[in-house]
Amino acid sequence: MRVAMIGSGYVGLVSGACFAEFGVDVTCVDKDADRIARLNAGEMPIFEPGLEALVAQNAKAGRLVFTTDLVPAVADADIAFIAVGTPSRRGDGHADLTYITQAAEEIADALAGHTVVVTKSTVPVGTGREVARIIAGRNGAANFDVASNPEFLREGAAINDFMRPDRIVVGTESERAREVLGRLYRPLYLLDTPILYTSLETAELIKYATNAFLATKITFINQMADLCEALGADVHDVARGIGLDGRIGPKFLHPGPGYGGSCFPKDTRALVTTARNAKAPLSIVETVISANDARKHAMVDKVISALDGGEARGKTIGVLGLTFKPNTDDMRESPALDIVPGLIKAGAAIRAYDPKGMEEARRLIDGLETVATAEEAIEGTDAVVIITEWNEFRALDPAAMAAAMAQPVVVDLRNLFSPAEMKEAGIRYVCVGRPQGPS
Repeated sequence: MRVAMIGSGYVGLVSGACFAEFGVDVTCVDKDADRIARLNAGEMPIFEPGLEALVAQNAKAGRLVFTTDLVPAVADADIAFIAVGTPSRRGDGHADLTYITQAAEEIADALAGHTVVVTKSTVPVGTGREVARIIAGRNGAANFDVASNPEFLREGAAINDFMRPDRIVVGTESERAREVLGRLYRPLYLLDTPILYTSLETAELIKYATNAFLATKITFINQMADLCEALGADVHDVARGIGLDGRIGPKFLHPGPGYGGSCFPKDTRALVTTARNAKAPLSIVETVISANDARKHAMVDKVISALDGGEARGKTIGVLGLTFKPNTDDMRESPALDIVPGLIKAGAAIRAYDPKGMEEARRLIDGLETVATAEEAIEGTDAVVIITEWNEFRALDPAAMAAAMAQPVVVDLRNLFSPAEMKEAGIRYVCVGRPQGPS
């Protein structure tokens, strides 16, 4: 079986490498010649644990190749996946389908023999039918079927998510497309992975509904954290108490500074726009979006109020973590993009460290100073703020932190430390949704 993966960004590259690991011949296509050159040289354009080795292994075996030439890749393919970006459109929050449309047009021109054209990108309901219309209108002789096969990959754990998924969703009305995609995913089916076959529209909506629900869980526990702070309760115990209920489950119930990343923000906005256009508004999701945006800005006030005198001007603040989550270099819609500029605007000098995100952060945040280690970010500061829960931060010694700081104040937006441990070290410890450290 031969697969063409149109788009070699995060989704396309991870999916292409994993399909190649199944023994499938995969050609990853991208218009970015520099990206393709780097991939052919064995350089990863993104950081994802295990990806570099997986790509190298399958490229060496000849199952995974990279090219800018779409035509031969699609002409030889049994399946052509569309895995291009669908960013938020300016003005209305709807998904921008420019790259989807371009890919559909180019696929139409390249088709030779029966091909299943599959949208792997996250797309609004109705996109699959529009792809079919574009291809049929551009190439009346084309022999093809269209399907939707949304991805459910978490950055930082994408390979495991692909190889051991909770489910595979395939939306299509073609029995032939079902059979072809069933053969492609057979290695996972043999591991008892459920495959859910639906209509195009249903598959497209499942992806958005999934991300909207998870964003809602995050926002719910963040608001519960605020209530816990007001009432003297512990949000972690609340999360455990409700998470042990089988109807709720424990995942995505960890409080923090708000969600970010490449999926939740844009997908919730796109779903809200779709719902409004369909005259079936989703007021819950609308509230989630506004509450999450407000939370990121509220974290600035939380940090400033913890500083000596409640004043940021003239203070030096060490920031640990800039990416929207650990084990990725992705800065898209990270809480740090609101928190750090807010602190700079309030007059603070920032000294930041992140294991993978500093280069991109310097590009996105004016006036950001970055350093080579967490210890350098802490040294001589008036406060330390933990924004991203990288594992290496958990190993920091509170006593050593206190000794290195000009003022021993830690604002832990990810609750990495024990309040009692920080109190023993003499640190004024401010966390999220738990009884606070000493004032």
